[in-house]
Amino acid sequence: MSERIWTAALVVIGDEILSGRTQDKNVAQIAAWLNVQGIRLAEVRVVADREEAIVEAVNSLRARNDYLFTTGGIGPTHDDITVDAIAAALGVGVEHHPRAVETLTRYYETRGGLTEARLRMARVPVGADLIENRVSGAPGIRIANIFIMAGVPHITAGMLDTLTGTLEGGRPVVSKSIGGWVAESEVADTLRQAEKSHEGVAIGSYPFFREGRVGANFVVRSPDEALVDRCLAALTKALEDAGYQITAGGI
Repeated sequence: MSERIWTAALVVIGDEILSGRTQDKNVAQIAAWLNVQGIRLAEVRVVADREEAIVEAVNSLRARNDYLFTTGGIGPTHDDITVDAIAAALGVGVEHHPRAVETLTRYYETRGGLTEARLRMARVPVGADLIENRVSGAPGIRIANIFIMAGVPHITAGMLDTLTGTLEGGRPVVSKSIGGWVAESEVADTLRQAEKSHEGVAIGSYPFFREGRVGANFVVRSPDEALVDRCLAALTKALEDAGYQITAGGI
């Protein structure tokens, strides 16, 4: 029987991402964190600050993955509509979470007080739990298999830290690399054969151009470290036998 693979999807929400004004950094850090939890980030979608777009993405992705994460759109301004959109997707109302109100009241006590705008950050879909935010006052939100998180990367990182070890997953994926000054097109068949001969691994090829030369790094991935090592050894030998100089760990 094949090993159970746990998957997650990510919806990145925000017009500023789509316009290019803000560069997203959450995809990489969430993917890396999920891998440590034994969960594979299977897909990512970036959507605008429009309720219908968020609803469609949330309902589509949560249905075919074990977990769904969202980032962005949970701040104090009028265009922060993620909570309302996810509530609509789930068919529930929105309420102020008492513990969120209490947390925000304490946080803003010496920062000008809890204004109406700041109180918006205590709104959650009915039935939701909170994700502790140790960086700033506003908590994240957890409901069903959905995790609603901040868009600011260092705040997202704090929320992920809170969630560490709380999600069910499989074995973390192990990744190991080799590299060489070789055009990937020249070794495509060798890569394909190595992957075919070691069922359960995935081999990624990442070409680059440096110092006036073409090269590529090859990354072997699997939850089974011993299988990764066997595949990497076989691939290295095949490439070296073909006359290429290979560097362990990549170039």
